[in-house]
Amino acid sequence: MTPTIFRPFALLVALMAASSAFAQAVTLDPQGSGAISGALGWIQGTLLGSVATAVAVIAVASVGLLMLTGRMNWRFGATVVIGLFILFGAGAIVGGIRSVATEQR
Repeated sequence: MTPTIFRPFALLVALMAASSAFAQAVTLDPQGSGAISGALGWIQGTLLGSVATAVAVIAVASVGLLMLTGRMNWRFGATVVIGLFILFGAGAIVGGIRSVATEQR
């Protein structure tokens, strides 16, 4: 008979051993995730599509014109331009972070 102290530990070990049987079920997409993935794909297409690119070009041109004529603060103009670089370069930024994180040392 096991002492009372070791019963929770034995239960924890048993649960951890049983969780490996469910490893394949965890890798599958949960039910209803297709709609979420579709919505996220639509948002990505909207943010990075041709309409967004045209709006970004117009924004950079107008901010540049306002900055050159002295009607806009240079910090705010730089913030707009840097924000657009981050928005359109997000894929490359994430790819770089992933390659550094998965790099074998």
